Amino acid sequence: MPSLCFAYYCSGHGFGHATRVSAFACHLLSLEEPHTVHIVSSAPKRVFSTSVALGATYRNAEVDPVILQPLAYHVDRQKSVHVLESFLSKKEEKVEEEAQWLREIKADCVLSDAAFLGFLAAHKAGIPSVLITNFTFDSIYSLLSASFVEQSLSQHLLTDPSNSIHYPLEPDTPIPEETLSPLVQQILEGYRHADMLLVLPGAIPIPSFTTFPSLPATQWVDPISHSFKPEIIAHLMKDPHEYTLYPSIPFPPPQSGAPPTVKPKPRSARLAPLLVRPPHDDVYTAKGRSRFLSSLGIPVDLHDPATTKILIVSFGGQVFHKPSRSGTPSRPASPRPLPEHQQQLQSNSFSRDLSQELNLLSRKNGQERPGPVFSLSHIFVPGAPAPAAMPSPSLPTFTTTPPTPTFSDNVFSHGGAFAELESVDVRSLMLPDASWIAVVCGVADSQGWQTKQHDAGVTGATAGEEDSDLPEGFYIAPRDVYMPDLMAVGDVLLGKLGYGTVSECVDSCTPFVYVSRPLFVEEHGLRLLLEREGVGVEMTRDAYEAGEWASAVSDAWRAGSQRKLERRAGKHAPDRRAQGLQMAKDVVTWVNEWIADVKFD
Repeated sequence: MPSLCFAYYCSGHGFGHATRVSAFACHLLSLEEPHTVHIVSSAPKRVFSTSVALGATYRNAEVDPVILQPLAYHVDRQKSVHVLESFLSKKEEKVEEEAQWLREIKADCVLSDAAFLGFLAAHKAGIPSVLITNFTFDSIYSLLSASFVEQSLSQHLLTDPSNSIHYPLEPDTPIPEETLSPLVQQILEGYRHADMLLVLPGAIPIPSFTTFPSLPATQWVDPISHSFKPEIIAHLMKDPHEYTLYPSIPFPPPQSGAPPTVKPKPRSARLAPLLVRPPHDDVYTAKGRSRFLSSLGIPVDLHDPATTKILIVSFGGQVFHKPSRSGTPSRPASPRPLPEHQQQLQSNSFSRDLSQELNLLSRKNGQERPGPVFSLSHIFVPGAPAPAAMPSPSLPTFTTTPPTPTFSDNVFSHGGAFAELESVDVRSLMLPDASWIAVVCGVADSQGWQTKQHDAGVTGATAGEEDSDLPEGFYIAPRDVYMPDLMAVGDVLLGKLGYGTVSECVDSCTPFVYVSRPLFVEEHGLRLLLEREGVGVEMTRDAYEAGEWASAVSDAWRAGSQRKLERRAGKHAPDRRAQGLQMAKDVVTWVNEWIADVKFD
């Protein structure tokens, strides 16, 4: 078969889309035919590193709006709608730009996960397009009109550690249906131009393809149980071949006055396998496990899985901020260049425009927001929280987003606070017992900590001897840690329900403790996936923010330990690569059939 050129659009919302786009791009690039893959996304290039290493090209572009989450599990409805309105106001211009680019690279097909802009551009360029996803953003935005209000968040404040300025979160106010519906309809229309749907595991309804169920998504969820209604679950249990689909939308006429061009193939929907990045081959061996844990700075005496259990703390895309060791440094800090991720943000026009628009919106609402969006050591998201107040007695906490108990320095000072700690074991609140340690992902400026911890692991010193910012038994993963390997060595994961995390938990048989996100309807499909193929234990927000993790972690390990141990012994390991390669072959065949039908006509 001839070589094909694919343009692969990827949503910049979270890293779950990026990790599975990279995984499928790798499958396409691993076929015998030398296909070309161009990835287009506002997600950082480093997330696509495995596919780029195989030859994929990367172009940074604003291809979709973003849902604003000041907390990993809280949505700012008002600002999310403002960002959507801003994006849609530039939609036609962006579609024209992307369609022209598709012509320039001679693209044969557009793939998208799940940026609707790609389908509009493909339609204008006259080429087929494939939607590969478990949800679409018309459903996500549709739920912003839900009448329920998330718990009071007045106690959560954004804190700039350098000047102690606090920013209150916006009230959780439902968006009126008459405001939201026309915006959602534009997103839906974008998806309607896709020609094939590949449904990933953990899916929710895709209303742009199937005639049932329709939007709004508020009709899918039972208001009492806060779960999908039985008829929605029954729909999701069907094979996509059984769905009744909306017909395809003809291509625009080739010239004025001519009829629209009927597409050569009808719309179709198929099941897709779990798209997940594979762990390295040796990470399930004793030598490979030790190599990986040493790279995290974990001492050799904690490498044996029979005697040490590992909790992974990861909220995907959310940044945990490193606290300063002292509120008043003994000497001024030397000037230093911006970290790479902040350089990318400041050079990205969408990030710049978004921060300016949010500042303007705050002023319009009479809420002048003090302080910068970017600083030398932090990224400030308007409305992002500092940690919730810990119950008395005061406990050491480390600053995070979302709020996690903050291991501040004043509790280690002399006097009453230190005395209080003698009767309180921080580790016992967070971890089930002394055999557990924790690896925290997403810490901003983690390189310095990582270097210290690695040195400690190599020399045999106690990690944290020189830096008491973290409690005993807590370690910082580097920003670019390869999560599939971390999942392989980890025993339980604590985080939010997102496809990337859930898929890697399912693949590695890692029990999952999650904090719910009520306004993300995608979560309901992922819960169903966990019920079928994994272990999920819900933790309340209050328990998470208070640092009372131990009970839920114990419950998850108790429910999933046997399967986890069997996975390490080589069981429950389907050939994901073979499944992904077959999916890639099917897509290539479909595109070639499309091209052949066009030539025949």
